[in-house]
Amino acid sequence: MSDALFVYGSLRSEFDNRYALELRAEADLVGSAAVAGSIFRVGRYPGYREEPEGEVRGEVWRLRNPERTLAMLDEYEGGRYRRVLTRTSIPGVEAWIYQYQGEVDAALRIESGDFLAS
Repeated sequence: MSDALFVYGSLRSEFDNRYALELRAEADLVGSAAVAGSIFRVGRYPGYREEPEGEVRGEVWRLRNPERTLAMLDEYEGGRYRRVLTRTSIPGVEAWIYQYQGEVDAALRIESGDFLAS
């Protein structure tokens, strides 16, 4: 099991919601990173997809207790997101990412790949 998590939306360090704060208390920031794929607006939040080709900007966190922290975040993300492993732009770091499972509207793609810049 990987102990790294890539976050691209409301769990990033710029946010102060309950789950972002809990992540910061349970993990250490590795740094800024990118993954292949695209993000789309899904209501107020972004949703990640491996396709179409692009780059998604975010952060990698090293989880101190992966089982506990991922269980908490699985509950937060709910059934519309599935946790999958992906390669990050940090050499040798494979991380968990929450992939959106619902339908996406191509017109709502965040072209910059950065939820904070949208």
